[in-house]
Amino acid sequence: MYRPVYFQENNRAVLVAFIKNNSFAILTGLTDQFPVATQIPVEIEEKDGQLFLIGHLMKHTDHHTAFEKNDKVLVLFNGPHCFVSAAWYQNPASASTWNYMTVQAKGKIFFTDEKETRAIIQQITEKYEGFDSPASFDRMEDDYINKMLKAIVGFRIAIESIEGVFKLSQNKTKEEQLNIIQELKKSQDQQAQLIALAMESNTNHPTT
Repeated sequence: MYRPVYFQENNRAVLVAFIKNNSFAILTGLTDQFPVATQIPVEIEEKDGQLFLIGHLMKHTDHHTAFEKNDKVLVLFNGPHCFVSAAWYQNPASASTWNYMTVQAKGKIFFTDEKETRAIIQQITEKYEGFDSPASFDRMEDDYINKMLKAIVGFRIAIESIEGVFKLSQNKTKEEQLNIIQELKKSQDQQAQLIALAMESNTNHPTT
């Protein structure tokens, strides 16, 4: 992970909020030959000071098999990102770059029994569908839910370390940062707009 000190975000509350706002994660692990990965929605919760990620995945996939053999996992959360041109610097004759926001969580994965798996599915479904939706969890037939439970398994990941890199041109002068923000706001790219907003709200001071 590329993490110069001026790009690091170490505030736990900020990192947790970022995960909540960017909860479609990349869950990675290792087999004997190659890394494996899958993209899934997860929830983060805290119990007795310990952070956990919860979710569910299909059984008998390459990643399920890998996690059964090796419980150490890495979870990636990606936020907005965009190109930053060196033309916006005081010295344009230098390298352009890419600004981005990302959080990595490492920990151990534990698979849940059927009862807890059902509760995890209900929690995530209710978050996105709500209670009034015709696709709400409470409107699903038990036969359908029970059939689905045979094909999936819930999990909890006990987070052992969490790191954030919010690369927002903190290594540039204040004048350069303001110019970058102005240029990004001109873009029709929503990612660029979000990075501009993140730069405006960033409290870290430039290093030069």
